[in-house]
Amino acid sequence: MTIGILLAAIDLFVPLPRKRAGSTVRFDAIVNRQVTVALTAYNDEESIAEAVKDFISHPRVARVVVVDNNSRDATASRAAAAGAIVVVEERPGYGRCVIRCYLAAVDFDDTDLTLLCEGDRTFRAHDIDKFLAYIDHADIVNGTRISEQLRAYETQLSTFMYYGNLFVGKLLEAKHLGRGTFTDVGTTYKLCRNDALRDLLSHVDPSVNLEFNAHFLDMALASGLDIVECPITFHQRIGLSKGGNVNNRRALSVGLRMIRGILFGWRGEGRA
Repeated sequence: MTIGILLAAIDLFVPLPRKRAGSTVRFDAIVNRQVTVALTAYNDEESIAEAVKDFISHPRVARVVVVDNNSRDATASRAAAAGAIVVVEERPGYGRCVIRCYLAAVDFDDTDLTLLCEGDRTFRAHDIDKFLAYIDHADIVNGTRISEQLRAYETQLSTFMYYGNLFVGKLLEAKHLGRGTFTDVGTTYKLCRNDALRDLLSHVDPSVNLEFNAHFLDMALASGLDIVECPITFHQRIGLSKGGNVNNRRALSVGLRMIRGILFGWRGEGRA
């Protein structure tokens, strides 16, 4: 442990200043600030209609696409009734659902930005303005749920998961030293430039499942893309969680797969 601490200290005080030397603050203004919203959904019939209506009502949203990951309930019909374009991804797995979201969104040539979210109402459309404030400085703006004042008391993000995300974020930060500050690798709410996204999609593995968001960020950084974090609000979900936040035991399993992927490479799998 002592040796590890010493090596970490050397890494921070010797290579990091050299990596940051000469760096400038990026400002690459996006002219077309309309966005296509893509929502992942799996058995979200209780929440999907309200989620779609929330995003459609935002003035910067051109359209909402819902990718239904082979739900067994009325998710698809309720999303369509609320005004969404519905695409069904029959292959199970969160990574496959996200990739289908991105592929569907970048096909629209009237928007240059894609906003990824999910249909369980844990995230809200009013945070789009925050994402847009940061996108001129980055290729990807990743939402972070780390701000205590912006999180509802009753959410599926337990204290264990909160600090687990922070730990894995710092591990990712250490791997790509000098490339950014990361505090939440599990959030599913992010804004991407389509030109960067089109190239990145060839480098990510859609068979990576619940740990896909960490995989996505890792591959983006490895590809040289700029990522900035943005504090977002986080609310109690409607319906049951099907992802990595079901309980602390499952969150630990997902977290360990994130750590393994960051350190030793990513391995795909089916829906957990």
